Amino acid sequence: MKRTIVFCLLTVFAFRINAEPLEEMEYILRFGFIKGGKATLTAQRDKLNRKPTIHYHMRGRTTGLVDKIYEVNDVYESWVDTGTYLPVKSVRTVREQKYRFYDEVFYDHVTDSLFSIKAGHKKVPNSVNDLVSVFFYIRQNKYFEALLAGEKFQIPVYHGDELFLMHLEYLGIETIDTKIGKKQCYVVSPKVPTGKLLKGSDGLRIYITKDENRLPIYAEFDLMLGTLKCELVSYKIKGVNQLIDQ
Repeated sequence: MKRTIVFCLLTVFAFRINAEPLEEMEYILRFGFIKGGKATLTAQRDKLNRKPTIHYHMRGRTTGLVDKIYEVNDVYESWVDTGTYLPVKSVRTVREQKYRFYDEVFYDHVTDSLFSIKAGHKKVPNSVNDLVSVFFYIRQNKYFEALLAGEKFQIPVYHGDELFLMHLEYLGIETIDTKIGKKQCYVVSPKVPTGKLLKGSDGLRIYITKDENRLPIYAEFDLMLGTLKCELVSYKIKGVNQLIDQ
């Protein structure tokens, strides 16, 4: 898995499933006391081939000292069907140092296949997702409530010309200090294949507020070089900050 999996996994449960006219979230990323990056996420209703979709757009980039050492400026997009929450199209634009990568993938869930402009046609398992859409797919109430009840899920994900199974595990409830005070949170751990970035398949923990908003307010990644901490600093609907009244 590429380094940019960090930015992709920040999308977990990030927005309401159906999306408001425009939702925006922003995270800061830190290595210890060093601010290392920023992730900006938006979701809005859209149309693709005249069919209603929800368009998720995510940009992850390094800042400050980290940017000088290893520059990352990546954009991931996913258009999902408003009825099934499965992806219709995904776009990946990667800029890391001198490395460049661009791909568009189109999904056909009737024939369980996809077409990538880089890799061509491929047969895939039923209900395949991309790395952005999978979290919104799991976030459907029937999946999330089952997750809290202790059930585990296994969902096929296509990313970077690779197919793998995404697992999610509920770890319990924990109270943490945040910029908007102490918050009780559900702790969820997405399991991904061990690569060059994460120490292990369970090296990620997402903290989701235990309230009706269920905001992914904090995350920790156990990396080879230390722990990367991500904190939500802005959540807006139609440009209005929603964190003030939390």
